[in-house]
Amino acid sequence: MKNIIYKRNFYQRQITPWIDKSVIKVLTGMRRVGKSCLLRQVMDEREAAGIPKGNLIWIDKESVDFDFIETYKHLIEHLEGLRISSPFVEGMKYLFIDEVQEITGWERAVTSLLKDGDWDIYLTGSNAHMLSSELATLLSGRYVEIAVYPLSLPEFLRFNGLEKDRAREILPLYLRHGGFPALHQFQGNETTVYQYINSLYDTIVLKDIVSRHELRNVPLFQQISRFVFDNIGNPFSAKRVADYLKSQRLKVTVDTVQNYLGYLTETFALYQVRRYDIKGRRHLEIYDKYYLGDIGLRNAQLGYRNDAISGLLENLVFLELRRRGHRVDIGKIGDAEVDFVASSENGVHYWQVCYLLASEETLDREFGALARIPDNHPKTVLSLDPVSPGNRNGISWMSIIDFLMGNG
Repeated sequence: MKNIIYKRNFYQRQITPWIDKSVIKVLTGMRRVGKSCLLRQVMDEREAAGIPKGNLIWIDKESVDFDFIETYKHLIEHLEGLRISSPFVEGMKYLFIDEVQEITGWERAVTSLLKDGDWDIYLTGSNAHMLSSELATLLSGRYVEIAVYPLSLPEFLRFNGLEKDRAREILPLYLRHGGFPALHQFQGNETTVYQYINSLYDTIVLKDIVSRHELRNVPLFQQISRFVFDNIGNPFSAKRVADYLKSQRLKVTVDTVQNYLGYLTETFALYQVRRYDIKGRRHLEIYDKYYLGDIGLRNAQLGYRNDAISGLLENLVFLELRRRGHRVDIGKIGDAEVDFVASSENGVHYWQVCYLLASEETLDREFGALARIPDNHPKTVLSLDPVSPGNRNGISWMSIIDFLMGNG
């Protein structure tokens, strides 16, 4: 089967305004969400625009070919070697580094190159701490971060050669497999799909977590990750996880649980979402929620279950809000919960997510929580009902499919 390269225009539109600007472009996100492919496409477009090949430098830290570049000094030496062996053509030079966090002190090299004024620099990274507060200070005003996520529902349709009007039909497959771009090669074969995702999970665990943090008790880490995967969208604390594992006769401390959850969030495999007291306008310290960087991780590790659909739908909505650039919190209003408080430069929007609004009791619960919020910001309930009335008591009601397809 011919290997087709699909352009992800959503991200291309974010990258294009920064081309040839003296700002470091940093693409962040979980492994295998398509960062490398985006980087390659930018490089190919530069070549098509007439940039000499010698001025396009590619470094892939996942390839053994570049194992010799371990520190920023090795990186500078490599570029100097290229300059001597094959002098650069006068004009802008373009540096593309895939998985830059594998180069110790990389920021020292790229900031030095940036000062030269004739380097356009593009990086990818799979570690959330690579742009830590200290590094952000060092690179202040010199970089732009572009967060890359798994395929959205419209992209999932396009990668599988399907038209947009088949969104409702394809949603069950999207819920089972998730949105890793490479999955379209397996033509829906679930065994192969889950083998691929599990191999990716093993890479994240063994290379990015166990090796980096020198973990000794890998089975315990896997137990904790499976527990959180099985409780996506449920509020819980590290103490609750520790108590559960102790009931299974596993010795674990609350600090260990917190550390392990932190390691998963570092890799973008997991997102921690804080609870926000809407009336008190403050973040709360307990009972955060966690959502997966891709729902396929949960299904590959635990198997798909129909009773998990509510949490999976909630996870998809969370990722879509993040993809659209929103800061996302969990809302609390009295004793009621609002699934998402989404904030951006355009303001605040409250979202409630429900599988089906099949009873008056469910309607009252989902719409009632939003009705209690004492402000005029937009409020919307999303559900998978095939037909919704548009609004109920002034609160919008729309299809999850329309929202995921970008019609919200």
